[in-house]
Amino acid sequence: MTDTVKAVAEAFVAARREKRALTSYPGEAPTDLSGAYAIQDLAIGIDGRAILGWKVGKINPPDEERLASNRLAGPIFAGSVVTLGESDDESGAPQMPVFADGFAAAEAEFLLHVAAGWNGIVPQDDDATRAVLDAVHLGIEVASSPYPGINADGPPVTVSDYGNNFGMVVGPALDGWETIDFDGVTVRLEIDGNLAGENTTAAMLDGPLGAVRFLLGNLAARGIDCSEGTWVSTGAVTGVHPVVPGQQVLATFEGHGTVACGIVAAIPD
Repeated sequence: MTDTVKAVAEAFVAARREKRALTSYPGEAPTDLSGAYAIQDLAIGIDGRAILGWKVGKINPPDEERLASNRLAGPIFAGSVVTLGESDDESGAPQMPVFADGFAAAEAEFLLHVAAGWNGIVPQDDDATRAVLDAVHLGIEVASSPYPGINADGPPVTVSDYGNNFGMVVGPALDGWETIDFDGVTVRLEIDGNLAGENTTAAMLDGPLGAVRFLLGNLAARGIDCSEGTWVSTGAVTGVHPVVPGQQVLATFEGHGTVACGIVAAIPD
């Protein structure tokens, strides 16, 4: 571990704990995924909270060739996961905090749950991947970072701050997930009633099941144990949509249900 890695990890954990923005990257930014995950792994240890899941995001060309990966991962901590219906708002929509002066976005995603007892063997095809799951839900990932340039500065920077995750809304269960064709479900995301994006998982590399395979391989390579089970937020179906406090987000999974949340500014505890 270098002093640079430690300084960056400590700075991000402190900023997140104190709910404050960072005007610039807090040290020497990583240029490859190895350096980025070194920062993330150290920050996870400093943070100390239990991890309930992991977000998976896409790495676009030309970065995917340079970095030899087409996806990235980041932890989703206990305390930042909200189940639909758990709310202090009369609308019934959970109020999800973001860094108002940092980066903030909402993403419609399929949430796949890896069952407890996973044996550590990374599945190689869709059937084997479904076999390690015990649930699939509709959801929203809240992507937010104290650092405004978290995505603009490239995937290694994104990875270094928890993959840009700050929360997850777990919506209704997806009936028939054991056999469903994810590509056949049209997903829409609206912000304040305006359409922000519409798509299917056909545009998502090898889809939600491929995201699970990537994550399990990533965690195994990093020596991270998820044998007790874990959520996988499998990637933005309609895109990464910037949000600000006060806005309302609605994700519709055609024929299967909706998930909603409000966006509020994160405030110190």
